[in-house]
Amino acid sequence: MTSRLFYDLVALVIFALVIVLGVPAIMGFDGFELNTFARYLALAIVSLALALSWGGAGLLNLGQAATFGMGSYAMAMHLKLKASGDGLPDFMGWNNVPELPLLWVPFQSLAFTLLAGLMIPAFVGGLIAIFMFRARIAGVFVAIITLAFLVAFQLVVIEQQGITGGQNGLTGLAPLSLPGWTVDTYGVGFYYLVAGCLMVAITLGIFITHSKFGLILKAIREDADRTRFFGYNVANYQTVIFCISAALAGWAGMLYTLVLEFASPTYMSVSFSLAIVIWCAVGGRESVLAAAIGAILVNMLEGRLSDVFVEGWNLILGVIFVLVVMFMPRGLHGLIGSGWQIITGKAGKPGMRPVDTGAAALPAKSAQER
Repeated sequence: MTSRLFYDLVALVIFALVIVLGVPAIMGFDGFELNTFARYLALAIVSLALALSWGGAGLLNLGQAATFGMGSYAMAMHLKLKASGDGLPDFMGWNNVPELPLLWVPFQSLAFTLLAGLMIPAFVGGLIAIFMFRARIAGVFVAIITLAFLVAFQLVVIEQQGITGGQNGLTGLAPLSLPGWTVDTYGVGFYYLVAGCLMVAITLGIFITHSKFGLILKAIREDADRTRFFGYNVANYQTVIFCISAALAGWAGMLYTLVLEFASPTYMSVSFSLAIVIWCAVGGRESVLAAAIGAILVNMLEGRLSDVFVEGWNLILGVIFVLVVMFMPRGLHGLIGSGWQIITGKAGKPGMRPVDTGAAALPAKSAQER
């Protein structure tokens, strides 16, 4: 185990103790407060999902909200069918839909719903990734293509009112029923469920980041052409991390629907997708844990500012973001890392060379490996 992996796991343990023990105790196990914080934790998953592709491989996905929305609607469709019993969902009757669309039928199964909430975003993300990365599209063009897909996907969801509920989304959902447990979204058990999902997602992200796969992604981020020279199929690595990121975003979307008890096309808006980028940047895109913490802190701050400054909280939040970009370009993670180097006396020390985590650190692949 490398020292960096050890430190990340220690930080994760401390973070888990705060979330699992500290937060419920501070909030007095109040149902409303725990539900609100569970929303922050769900959003933390989509933020760390973006950190995997953006911080790990340098792929800025401005369409992350689309895969988040897919997971959200997958869960909402299942719960809407449960609420409707043997009949059609109410909005379909209002739109003169004669029978349940084939798209909805499989979502009567919870197992299919959970699988679809992960696999559909991963599949769609994979299709987009294959199109982009086999053509060696990189940089700002990745952001433009994913943003265009997001806008187009949201328009389709809104236009297909008889299937998706249109602008109103899916409301009036039944509670989730698990074997032996009907989920109460304002209960302590549900809070721990969301917290547990976040810990699993962070752990997965940490091990991906510190694996050989993660090292190759960093090399691609630093110099894709040089990584190709060493014999690695850059497009395949980019596609895989894009799929993993999309699946995690879908997972976050499913949890978010459970927290708020509805699904809306606003989850797939440009503003929401840009907000995800901001959360990731504030925490630090180079660390999945930092990106998750950034999402929690920004959403907590947004909630408090909106209560105190009813009219001007957006302006205050905007100023804070500008200051972060100007003075903390690597986010809180970079700030803490720089502070640690100063404390340990390693900052600017003569003879110290930075650890090369880019293409120069990669071994060339043999002919058999290729």
